[in-house]
Amino acid sequence: MAGRGDPPEGTPEGVPGSGDDEYRSVVFDESFVRAARIQEFSAQERMGGTAGAVRTRRPTGWLGAGRQALALVLLIALAFGTAVYLGIRHPYRPATATDIDPPRITLVPLAPQGPVPVAAADRLFAAEDGARYQVGDKGVTLPQFNGTDHFSQSEVLRALTTARRYLIASALDRAALTGGDVRAVRELLDPGQVDQFDRSLAHPLDDGQYAATGWLVRFDPARIALADPRVRVRGSMTVNEDGPAGLLVNTDHTMVYAVRAVGTTGAASLFTVRRQLKLYFDRADLRNRQVQVEQAAVEAGPLACGRDPAGYFRPLLAGQSVPAGTGVDPYDHGRPVSSVCAVLRTVPGPSR
Repeated sequence: MAGRGDPPEGTPEGVPGSGDDEYRSVVFDESFVRAARIQEFSAQERMGGTAGAVRTRRPTGWLGAGRQALALVLLIALAFGTAVYLGIRHPYRPATATDIDPPRITLVPLAPQGPVPVAAADRLFAAEDGARYQVGDKGVTLPQFNGTDHFSQSEVLRALTTARRYLIASALDRAALTGGDVRAVRELLDPGQVDQFDRSLAHPLDDGQYAATGWLVRFDPARIALADPRVRVRGSMTVNEDGPAGLLVNTDHTMVYAVRAVGTTGAASLFTVRRQLKLYFDRADLRNRQVQVEQAAVEAGPLACGRDPAGYFRPLLAGQSVPAGTGVDPYDHGRPVSSVCAVLRTVPGPSR
């Protein structure tokens, strides 16, 4: 019989007490098996009978890791290049600077019919209808407005308020008027027009595109000073939808400035500027509170018709005159702005 605790069929083979004890010295434990480097013979090796049973693996040190890193870098570069290519070729990419038309600028110098009146600035304003004009930004008022088919009332308001800011910065800001800091104007422009604005100030031309005085009112700081910083303003604004993509704000304002020669404290004279602006706002402009100047038509006087007004206005001052001609009234908003040099009908002040 089997001993106590032994299975009925006896002691299994390969365990203590069996007949296999003599092979215990050659049994491989688990750590030995895992550490072994085993490589099967290939068919050619088995036929040759000369190859070793074990093939030594090549070490995978820094060289192998470097190759993996290089492959990863190449893959990333390929993906980035593909993304850039698709971005350039994408037919629906956003508008760039070249997609925005430059503004059309018309400058009309207005020559006086007689000598420019000589008087103190306060008396000039008090004596004429210029006294009924509002002072400064109070004269730039917003019209009644509603939402449109494609733009909400708040978006229309944003277009109007941005247009108002542009009018104030470009025609009433003292620094801009006297040839100084123009950043307040520049920052309101759509990025697609900034280069043209900079070029207009650096190299002004009366060519319909690059006249600095089409973008803003400014006097030659070497010759002209403001006798009174309070500019008299009167005008109007309208807003309309220009299709589903944008809003169009039309402005028509007359500004009256009191000026005198630099370095003098005596008599002043008035200088009158009428500006008709067409300002466009796409949805990006509304979000960023920026504006595209589509058109600027400017009448200004008293000026001498033979002088280029593209860079600065150089008004005829008190007592100066030029040969008379047919008069043009810059306060009459019922007619379009002329396209040639004309004659200022009333000097100074608005007509009734």
